[in-house]
Amino acid sequence: MEKFKTLEGIAAPMPLINIDTDMLIPKQFLKTIKRTGLGENLFFEMRYDKNGNEIKDFILNREHYSKSSIIIGGANFGCGSSREHAPWALKDFGIKCIISTSFADIFFNNCFKNGILPIIVTEDIHKNLLLDADSEKTSHMEIDLESQKIIRSNGDQIDFAVDKFKKYCLINGLDDIGLTLKNSDKIIEFEKDYSDKFSWA
Repeated sequence: MEKFKTLEGIAAPMPLINIDTDMLIPKQFLKTIKRTGLGENLFFEMRYDKNGNEIKDFILNREHYSKSSIIIGGANFGCGSSREHAPWALKDFGIKCIISTSFADIFFNNCFKNGILPIIVTEDIHKNLLLDADSEKTSHMEIDLESQKIIRSNGDQIDFAVDKFKKYCLINGLDDIGLTLKNSDKIIEFEKDYSDKFSWA
């Protein structure tokens, strides 16, 4: 998993409340177990019309926001079914951070496991960040995970909280498999010892 320390990029304003996982990646795209290629279908029903043409007014189809790496989302972001394809699609599109006032629990945890930083902020801070993102002139911001700060285009710094262990995993690029492999020496030792003791098994 890619290490996450600092992120500089454009923030896209998406204040819609209850953006669920089916909106993020519809069910017809869940057949694959690959984590790549899903970004093209992120927000599929909002990005494309019935003929497969891009809907120009959709925020991520606008030229300035088409390379966004941050989303300022509405409350209860990621609700609905617990499909891991949702963070896969976001990451494949290029989204590495989502800022909201609240997240669905399973989606929140899946983000960390897939290298995406979800940040919870207060209503007032959220309102200011949405205003920043809504203007091309102020939509660029920086996320410093090590110091736990959101740095706005005007230089203002906003502190945010993050679980210590989840922060450690993101900074070091460790998903569940990576964490397990950190103990590979102990695993090999156990397997050898087990094989010696139960060679008949």
